[in-house]
Amino acid sequence: MNLTLPPKVTDRAFARLAEINAESGALQALRVAVEGGGCSGFQYEIRLDDPAEGDLVLEKDGQKVLVDDVSLPFLANATIDFSDDLIGARFVIENPNAASSCGCGTSFSI
Repeated sequence: MNLTLPPKVTDRAFARLAEINAESGALQALRVAVEGGGCSGFQYEIRLDDPAEGDLVLEKDGQKVLVDDVSLPFLANATIDFSDDLIGARFVIENPNAASSCGCGTSFSI
């Protein structure tokens, strides 16, 4: 039986979002969306946003990560993380649904 679970958000991603909100003085949520396009067919869009009707809201310590209902099936069982390495500091998606991805890390195919 293959269970479809909502994406998980790591403590590191929630902590980075808290830092961003503390620096800006605002309390915004992190939106993770999937859009058509990119070099592999789909691409992630990650931005600060306000909750909208129909969003899945993942929350910890007052920080919120949003996923719209259209993007949710593409992000089932995925992990939303924050990486700070030689390539740079960025939010990353570990997505078991992606059959392949490109070098930029923001584009994938199913």
